[in-house]
Amino acid sequence: MARGSRGAKSRLKGVLRPFMPLSLSWVQRSDLGTLTGAEVRGAPLRLSGDALLSGYYVNELLLHFLHRHDPQPEIFTSYGETIQALGATDNIARCLRQFEVELLRQIGYALNFDHVSGSQQALQAESYYEYRFEQGPVEVQRQDGPMVFTGAQLLDIGAQRFDEPTVLRAASRLLREVIAFHLGGKELKSRKVLIEMHRRKRR
Repeated sequence: MARGSRGAKSRLKGVLRPFMPLSLSWVQRSDLGTLTGAEVRGAPLRLSGDALLSGYYVNELLLHFLHRHDPQPEIFTSYGETIQALGATDNIARCLRQFEVELLRQIGYALNFDHVSGSQQALQAESYYEYRFEQGPVEVQRQDGPMVFTGAQLLDIGAQRFDEPTVLRAASRLLREVIAFHLGGKELKSRKVLIEMHRRKRR
């Protein structure tokens, strides 16, 4: 809680804004703490439109995947770099895919983009693989399905060649399903809002 922060004479007025880098101090005697101070630690970021919603999406991923009171300095660094990038890029999807891959790696759900599950056999560019959530790529004969990719696609995703539209689309398809699996049915409200906004634009 930030008591009195909206008051005209509050030292916190104008400081507590989304995506503002802050150094905070607080007291806590239960699950609900009370803010005692906040200092700005960098230039404020002005996100708008899709970048703003994408920032909220990144926040929501962290809230779902991380445990309270568990410091994650590496993830915090990745988060800061991603928020900065969202405010400076036209390719928001690429920025989000990079963050998703890195987040999954750092929390122990790293994706396998280079060898067949259960072996050291390298992926073959022309072969087809079904990406299974708790295994990785398994070679299959069929060429379609929500989690079926060519070896070339998986290798390109692993190399983060997200400037290629076809690679970016494949990465979006893969990461959407993997994240949904690890969320165990929890709904991401920010993604739902973003999809609905894009639907309205197309109409």
